[in-house]
Amino acid sequence: QVQLVESGGGLVQVGGSLRLSCAASGRTFSRYVMGWFRQAPGKEREFVARVNWSGGSTNYPNSVKGRFTISRDNAKKTVYLQMNSLKPEDTAVYYCAAGQGGTTTRGSYDFWGQGTQVTVSS
Repeated sequence: QVQLVESGGGLVQVGGSLRLSCAASGRTFSRYVMGWFRQAPGKEREFVARVNWSGGSTNYPNSVKGRFTISRDNAKKTVYLQMNSLKPEDTAVYYCAAGQGGTTTRGSYDFWGQGTQVTVSS
């Protein structure tokens, strides 16, 4: 069982940066692929980033590639999402997720955090 708690969301202006954190409980954190997803009002939850167990492999959709960076610290049981050059369309609730076979799809993750709001103002 893994419990996830996100933090770091907030209000930022266009072009600004935020770093989200996701703290995990449980002894098997390093076995899990970690992902970030987001959901804007009236839209489906979408994939934002994933990182494998070691941190050596990452994936992003084109919409955030080059602007967002996912990383993890297994000793601290924490995964991060550094978001730069933020745009209004990045406004959403951001969710952290853990899954032993996590890919780019929601269904491949077993555990989810409660989400943190990110609002980008223009």
